[in-house]
Amino acid sequence: MPILVVGSVALDTIETPFAKVEGVLGGAASYFTTAASLYDTVNLVAVVGSDFPHEQLDFWRHHNVNLDGLQIVEGKTFHWSGRYHMDMNSRDTLDTQLGVYGDFHPVIPESYRQSPLVFLANIQPTLQMEVLNQMPSPHLTVLDSMELWINTERDALTEVIKRVDVLLMSEEEIRQYTEQASIIAGVRHLLSMGLQYVIVKLGSYGALLFGADGTYFSAPSYPLEEVIDPTGAGDTFAAGFLG
Repeated sequence: MPILVVGSVALDTIETPFAKVEGVLGGAASYFTTAASLYDTVNLVAVVGSDFPHEQLDFWRHHNVNLDGLQIVEGKTFHWSGRYHMDMNSRDTLDTQLGVYGDFHPVIPESYRQSPLVFLANIQPTLQMEVLNQMPSPHLTVLDSMELWINTERDALTEVIKRVDVLLMSEEEIRQYTEQASIIAGVRHLLSMGLQYVIVKLGSYGALLFGADGTYFSAPSYPLEEVIDPTGAGDTFAAGFLG
């Protein structure tokens, strides 16, 4: 089934204890799109600047990605720069330049509006709500968010949570949003808002799924001896889940 994704597409500069790269493909929608295209058609909605590499667009076109909803605007593509710590779970943001993303409002093409699966990648809740208001009747809607939106757009985030089926949050984000020390109590609070499922991301330890019907599932991580760059891990996880 086709998957609609709305989120950020960026050019990143990333530094880890083991390597550094500049101007590489980044953004939540990029990672999700690339991974989900292994399963089915992906309908991408995002914005990039005139500096965005054409070879990346060609790559997506040849990998089951529909770009009708990708806005290409004169100006600079969103850029993020960050440095990871040795544990690869924590990082510092060194620089953020919104570029054309600063004026982005998602426009869902008519050909996308019957997409049965919708992934709202990690962007402002107000933009996520704009997407939901343009989708008549998706079969499954999945939401990702982060600490920044809990702190700055909590009310808007709450309204989006009430409109979706599945929520992805880290253990820390659930505690922060629900103000519950217990993850179980926090998840119970979230399910009471109308969600069908809550997925708790545990980073390098895997993930937990809780259902409103009492479903519980634990997915351990696959151990890797060498990890170079964890950027986009949550987005690719979401792609595997929806795909």
